[in-house]
Amino acid sequence: MGLRSNFGKTFLLCATFFLAAFAISCGRTPGSDVAATVDGDKIYRADVERYFQNQTSGSNQPLSEEQATGLRLSILENLIENQILMHRAGKLGLLATDDEVERRLKEIRSPYNDQEFTQRLQERKLSLDDMKREIRRSLTAEKVVNKEITSKISITDQDIASYYGEHRSEFNLIEPRYHLAHILVTAAPDPQGRDPNKARNEAEARKKIESVLGRLQAGDDFSSLAANFSEDSSTSANGGDIGIVPESALKQTDVATRDSVMKLKPGQYTPVIPLGNAGGRQIAGFQIVKLISVEPAGLRDLSDQHVRQEIRQQLQDRREQLLKTAYYEVMRDRAKIDNYYAQQVLTAGGGR
Repeated sequence: MGLRSNFGKTFLLCATFFLAAFAISCGRTPGSDVAATVDGDKIYRADVERYFQNQTSGSNQPLSEEQATGLRLSILENLIENQILMHRAGKLGLLATDDEVERRLKEIRSPYNDQEFTQRLQERKLSLDDMKREIRRSLTAEKVVNKEITSKISITDQDIASYYGEHRSEFNLIEPRYHLAHILVTAAPDPQGRDPNKARNEAEARKKIESVLGRLQAGDDFSSLAANFSEDSSTSANGGDIGIVPESALKQTDVATRDSVMKLKPGQYTPVIPLGNAGGRQIAGFQIVKLISVEPAGLRDLSDQHVRQEIRQQLQDRREQLLKTAYYEVMRDRAKIDNYYAQQVLTAGGGR
């Protein structure tokens, strides 16, 4: 796994199917602290609440009672799915080993020093043991999905050719497209005060971005630095990847960014680019932009390996998602599930 598969990707995966923290008890009658049971194994309300607090911490907009209840129900559903998946993994002999957990942990830690790594654990209200448990479940889930779903998907050359023929217009670009990533540092202080490394003014922001540039010039990986230092929360988890930008959209950005990017060759990055605020009179922050690739205007032929790979990945993702949905439904049907929290919500008429 590459450095882009760091905290952002790991926690996104945990937030979907694999964020469970469960406890097992042999008692037959669940107490008020039990949210649900899966084949007799208990999922505690304290676990649901812990992940609820993790997902809502730092939010400026408080949830209504109905929204909070809905989020708790969603979290519990993820915990139930995870428990089902762990049972299946045990039967298949696919539970992640200690060595596999340590290797993945080393990959995740690699972009950070010890202080930075500890800070990110604290931000997510996790201990190192919590992190290892999440990694174990994530790796175990990957093994099950690979064996039961991914390995059974076959995308043929005919599938690719058929898709291309049916969607030919999608590959006729009316203008060049630029695949970009960036590292952004802003001059505004953190209103939550949760990041001690956050630049609080223009001078600190400039110093931080120039330090990042120095590390890039020394050979450090762009996506790793973006994940570690970029203050754009919407892209940092993906190594700063902004996505595909049409040339017309690029021309509508600020002049400095447009001119700098247009000079790049794929794989290169810009110097530090100052960004003005809405009035344009003060520096709001700085960024470094990387050009990942350029697609020229015109029809992209099926013989283009990038086109073929793009179609293959799209078909693979679609089939995998469809099979995952069906797989989880089948596994749920086979399990004995008692969702006591959902029953309580129903009895209370929608309240917590």
